[in-house]
Amino acid sequence: QVQLVESGGDLVRPGGSLTLSCAASRFAFSRRYMNWVRQAPGKEMELVAGITSDGSTTTYRGSARGRFTISRDNAKHMLYLQMNNQTSEDPAIYHCVKDIWRTGDRGPGTQVTVSS
Repeated sequence: QVQLVESGGDLVRPGGSLTLSCAASRFAFSRRYMNWVRQAPGKEMELVAGITSDGSTTTYRGSARGRFTISRDNAKHMLYLQMNNQTSEDPAIYHCVKDIWRTGDRGPGTQVTVSS
């Protein structure tokens, strides 16, 4: 059974920074494409960023481009999302997702709130 556990969500001020972590286990993490997705209340889940198995290629969607950085540590089975310059559109539950972002296994998520 794939296990993904996110952490690091918090209340952050507008313009602030936050780093999310995802601990992966019970699958070959170093061989899988990984994603961060988010879902805000009343909105559909959306892709934030993706990273290839070896970490060599990353992709970003929408407003995450230029502000967020996805990375991974295959030795530690960890996925990260560094988020800078937080804005009012960033509050959501953030999930890490294995393989295809719409249908892959995902963790329960971690809550990010942006407020002054």
